[in-house]
Amino acid sequence: MKWALNGDYEVTLAENRATALERARQEKPPLVLLDLGLPPSPRTAEEGLRTLKDLLRLDPGTKVIVVTGNQAKESALKAIEHGAFDYFLKPADFEEVKVVLKRALNIFHLERENVARNDGVAAAGFGEITGECPQMQRIFAMVRKVAGTDAPVLIEGESGTGKELIARAIHRSAGDPQAKPFVAINCAAIPENLLESELFGHEKGSFTGADAQKKGKIEYADGGTLFLDEVGELPLLLQVKLLRFLQERQVERVGGRGPIPVTARVIAATNRELKREIAEGRFREDLYYRLGVVNLVAPPLRDRGDDIVVLANHFLKSFAAQYQKSIRGFGADALAAMKSYSWPGNVRELENKVKRAVIMSEKKTLTPADLDLAPAGEEGLGDSLKEVREAAERDHVVKVLGKCGWNISKAAQELGISRPTLHDFLKKHNITKA
Repeated sequence: MKWALNGDYEVTLAENRATALERARQEKPPLVLLDLGLPPSPRTAEEGLRTLKDLLRLDPGTKVIVVTGNQAKESALKAIEHGAFDYFLKPADFEEVKVVLKRALNIFHLERENVARNDGVAAAGFGEITGECPQMQRIFAMVRKVAGTDAPVLIEGESGTGKELIARAIHRSAGDPQAKPFVAINCAAIPENLLESELFGHEKGSFTGADAQKKGKIEYADGGTLFLDEVGELPLLLQVKLLRFLQERQVERVGGRGPIPVTARVIAATNRELKREIAEGRFREDLYYRLGVVNLVAPPLRDRGDDIVVLANHFLKSFAAQYQKSIRGFGADALAAMKSYSWPGNVRELENKVKRAVIMSEKKTLTPADLDLAPAGEEGLGDSLKEVREAAERDHVVKVLGKCGWNISKAAQELGISRPTLHDFLKKHNITKA
């Protein structure tokens, strides 16, 4: 093999698994020709298969072509299942070997270019935000523009579209993020009777259980960024107090005797349509315009075109490394299924599906089934798994709502979801109290 390939490749030899792994760590070869019959068990494929797994664990992108005896085709096929690129039976035809090696090397370089391109997209974006579509490019441009100012920013968009990531990108782009605090609070996750104390702090003895002075989230954000997630959930009385802070740049703790100056940039996010909330008397119009000096809209994943594939590959690479899985990528049917799916949970749902697939799948190429997706073109079939599941979810939610007397907070708690998520579910499925 060395004599046949020396003219086209730099060839390194290894006589056993330990030597092969050491040289793979040092030289990081794109191609490996692996004999499955390695010492100390040259008559079985056990040591060769173990070497294959170790090589792919070092670098899942390495193209491993196995060579085995003419009577051991089953071992070769097993190697393919474990991630080998191709196989040859002895005696191998050198010209055929060269063709396969050339094809494997081309694919190796194409995959590396794709990874580099995706990494470049992420770098051209902001930290964890990845996207190439025009909508995301507009968001990146706006982040750059607002980062150097202290203008309040309102980010609107469906759940799971990455609103907090955009807020963190603005914060990081404004200067040294290590020196400035980023304080986030989810207005929907804290009981209404505790929310004022969480935001504004309290003095000792100001109410039952207030046995010590406590600074609020706004104070902790002094000099940095305060991120108000699900700001549409704020009760009206707290909306008034927040508006006063935005106007005067000072807060007063619960039970406090005087104002405390605070300089913090405010970024708010919501998955509600605040203009409709204003029309229905649930959100103050003056607060809306104070928060939304700059408005950003995070696009739903279904409108982001090829970003679905870019993000899926980004998550696959990350989780495959985290869980040490040598998964090559997505099959053509999986890519088609991802592009045709509506992604109601947006980027968060895509991330969770890819993570689950990486953990659970034993395949080298992920399928629609691994992602819990119907193959493209089958979503509309009657009685599909998706339709059955959605009908069961809808019936269960209606049942729980009835049990809780249509109290949204109680029903959300029993269902194990947030109030905004339950509101979105009711709106999506057009569920109203009879």
